[in-house]
Amino acid sequence: MPEHASAGGIEPDRRVVPSPAVEARRIDAVRRYSILDTPPDGAFDRIAAIAARLFDVPVATVTIVDNDRIWFKAAHGLDGVTEIGRDPGLCASAVLRDDTLVIPDTLTDPVACDNPLVTGPLGVRFYAAAPITTAEGHRLGTVNVLDTKPRSITQDDADTLADLAAIVMDELELRLSALHVVRHEQQQREAEQRYAEAEHRRAEAERAAREQAEQDKAAIASFASTLQRTLLPPALPTVPGLELACHYHTASARNVGGDFYDVFPLEDGRWALFLGDVCGKGAEAATVTSLTRYTLRAAAQVDPDPVTVLRALNTVLLTDVAAGSRFCTAVFAVLTPEENGFTVTLSTGGHPPSYHLRPAAGGGQTKVEEVRPKGGMLIGALAGAPFAATTLRLKPGEGLFLYTDGLTEARTGDGSMIGDDGLATFLTDRTGPVTAAALVQDAVALIDSLPHGAGDDVAVLALCVPTAREAATPGTAAATAHTTAAPASADGAPTRDR
Repeated sequence: MPEHASAGGIEPDRRVVPSPAVEARRIDAVRRYSILDTPPDGAFDRIAAIAARLFDVPVATVTIVDNDRIWFKAAHGLDGVTEIGRDPGLCASAVLRDDTLVIPDTLTDPVACDNPLVTGPLGVRFYAAAPITTAEGHRLGTVNVLDTKPRSITQDDADTLADLAAIVMDELELRLSALHVVRHEQQQREAEQRYAEAEHRRAEAERAAREQAEQDKAAIASFASTLQRTLLPPALPTVPGLELACHYHTASARNVGGDFYDVFPLEDGRWALFLGDVCGKGAEAATVTSLTRYTLRAAAQVDPDPVTVLRALNTVLLTDVAAGSRFCTAVFAVLTPEENGFTVTLSTGGHPPSYHLRPAAGGGQTKVEEVRPKGGMLIGALAGAPFAATTLRLKPGEGLFLYTDGLTEARTGDGSMIGDDGLATFLTDRTGPVTAAALVQDAVALIDSLPHGAGDDVAVLALCVPTAREAATPGTAAATAHTTAAPASADGAPTRDR
């Protein structure tokens, strides 16, 4: 390797003095890494020790060059020294160049010979340093090896020293990234603290409206939860001769899900209902969910035939730019009141089966029948997709249970999914009455019994025709939409029951 200093003179780059603007930018970079005057760090100490061992020298250091001093982040073999003045000749010269500086004999170097490390008790005679350089080219300091006797090193040695300097730079980058994370978390905690204090002051000022204030606080804290609620009906309607109940479980307060349901009247005295699931989560899924609910309601007013309604939705999802490439599954049904119950015409598009529940004679197990018309593709996936419908009779004491696949895809204790068969078995084995409220409550209890709850959003809609005795019992009027307490979801966001 060519020597950078010799008895014959000094290389021109050793004499270069950086412009004030360049030096100011370098000092800004030093400040940005917040490394000056920090406590000892094992990683940097090990690098200095490795350098001393590799080069077989008594002293090795990791330095940062400040405005008027050279500060030692790590110093192997240099006890009690934390910084020296920024005198020319050694580290101060090394940060002026891009490559490794090697001074085989400091006494023959006109610049280095006056440095305190050379003239002082340490008596440095050999010096080599590789600059610690940022990605932007700012030289923060050096990794140095020093000896008390003259010597020379090879090009491989110089490359090794440069590699050690690069490792120091990597450590500084990791440390800076960690500092950014800590500062961000601190700022977040301070923001949360300020927010909590503001909420407390508001609660104190509005004691008479504390309950409403707490609801507002929850809405502010979870925008996603608020948006989710706008995609669901605020309340189920009162349908004469029918009991309705529903439940919505939010898997995450941070991501808006695409599950939806609704019940609404038709012009001829019939009623329509739907339940479904848009693929994905977030703002785009919310947009498609809103579009889907509006389309289903609008199409049903033109022609309530369930297959025709799903075809209309399929066309809209394929042509409306707001839908993007999203698709959904859905159940759409029309309920026709009769003298003693309802006729239900139900059509599906790629959705899991619904279940028709009928109490067994003599108090035996509930009879559970899968309701899944043959055919019925995903909605919004293919132009001209076929959809199918079926008709069933809902008599007093019988119920219909609809849900989204977050329920059947939930995992049990052994890690397996509940699945269609598991849900059918659960409905068969339940011992409660076949009422809409009881079906929903049992479904919620099933979710709560799972080790990790439901991993996805779950929408449940149940309807039943009350028996004459149930209809006459106070508090169980046939056309009432029941409301029960909403349990918390897995991440603390409230779920919704009606």
